[in-house]
Amino acid sequence: MAVMVVVPLTAAPTRAAAPIRGMVDAHAHIAASQAFGGALRCGEPFAPGGMAQALADCPTHSDFGHFSLLESILGGTPVPGGTQGYPTFAQWPAHDSQLHEQAYYTGIERAWRGGLRVLNNHLVANRVLCEALIGSPNPCDEMDQLRRQVDYMNRMEAHIDAEHGGPGQGWFRIARSPGEVRAVAAQGKLAVTLGVEASEPFGCRMVNDVPLCSAEDIDRGLDEFASWGVSTVFPVHKFDNALGGARMDEDLAGLAVNIGNKIGTQRFWETEPCTGPDADHEQPIASTAVADGLGAASSGAPAGAALPVYPEAPLCNVRGLTPLGEHAVRGMMARGMVINIDHMGVKTANRTLDIAAETRYTGLVVDHTWATPGITRRVHEQGGFVAAFAWPADPTENFETSFLEAWRANTAGATRPFDGYGFGSDVNGLAPLADPRPSAATDPLVYPFTALSGEVMDRWQFGDRVYDLNVDGVAHYGLYADWAADLLHRAGPDRPELERQLMGGAEAWTANWERVR
Repeated sequence: MAVMVVVPLTAAPTRAAAPIRGMVDAHAHIAASQAFGGALRCGEPFAPGGMAQALADCPTHSDFGHFSLLESILGGTPVPGGTQGYPTFAQWPAHDSQLHEQAYYTGIERAWRGGLRVLNNHLVANRVLCEALIGSPNPCDEMDQLRRQVDYMNRMEAHIDAEHGGPGQGWFRIARSPGEVRAVAAQGKLAVTLGVEASEPFGCRMVNDVPLCSAEDIDRGLDEFASWGVSTVFPVHKFDNALGGARMDEDLAGLAVNIGNKIGTQRFWETEPCTGPDADHEQPIASTAVADGLGAASSGAPAGAALPVYPEAPLCNVRGLTPLGEHAVRGMMARGMVINIDHMGVKTANRTLDIAAETRYTGLVVDHTWATPGITRRVHEQGGFVAAFAWPADPTENFETSFLEAWRANTAGATRPFDGYGFGSDVNGLAPLADPRPSAATDPLVYPFTALSGEVMDRWQFGDRVYDLNVDGVAHYGLYADWAADLLHRAGPDRPELERQLMGGAEAWTANWERVR
């Protein structure tokens, strides 16, 4: 694998420097094209041959290719699909094109010009998903997946630098410490930080309750993360692992992820009644058509192979933070990394927060609305940072909750003031982006609009297509400038406070990391 030369930033400003004014996307996956063995996604955020190369249609994702069919299942897109990318973009990128690239770098640039100042890019990995894919060209070991993405991010930075005069000259700057974030912000550029969202970090897989990693593996892995300049780490993601129990997915996604949990750990999720007000996601119960169908389908299966049916909600994952998990959490604290609580089961999250409270460690974050409201509030009150998934401004057919509703609920009645608030786009993260809000028909975002940065922006032309948030939703990362302006447009009397918190997001996120370094 090529080794990139990292251009050091100039000396970081002191903490007394002017606060960073701008938004933070606390949860994105810019390099996801390199994850899962490299076969899952069509397109890349950059390529030496430009947009024509990076966003060309892929045979596996077009017509009746196997990934085109998967795209239809995930996003409800038509079949055949995926055949009209560059240059018309008639079919993709779109807000529901979950297997096609949604963050080409010129779109990221537009979001930066619209007020984005920090983008936390989570390196993402999942061995089970990778091994299930047809035609993955790269290894599925999760640490290898992460290393490949670090290299890719370095190459992406170098590509943008080359367009702007050479090393260090581009607007896209990878920042490996809070001081470097401040140095980038002082130059008026976009600080791109690195997080890790892996299901088996450090090889910490668990099979039949036996961990396949050691404390020494965790220490070596954390030291490697530190060498990359990692800001935030998910100890648990999607599946139970040797560190702790996951917060279970719900509905049909929960069924699929639970099967993945079984493949990876040889066990389905196990639940128990919750002992407090917080709960993990509801699972299918015996009285539902889904559960009845599963029972019938698996009635002749070998012992232990039948899919599980769970009792009535509220349910909690029986697994909490393990001894190895405590070692990992304390190791992250020792290295000044921010602990991501999202995706932890209730028991795992509460024990992690107990350790943080005992040690007065404030480096905590929830960044895309996977934690319960109670745990989210606890993260904030213990000094951590909160961001919400970037839902539309109003509820839609695809999203019952709006960003404004989540923001109001998360901030109302807080004992500790909110100096800043973020959003988590989860772009390229197998999640649909914000669709057009129905109220746009009568109360649209009016173009041209004034972005939160103060820059006046019109509808965005990308290739041959002109995108309009009112019609297309967030079809691509560049539309987050429009999305943020639309939030203010729909916020009513809360507009000044929302703008203050969003534009204080980059500062609050950076200060949260800074306090534990």
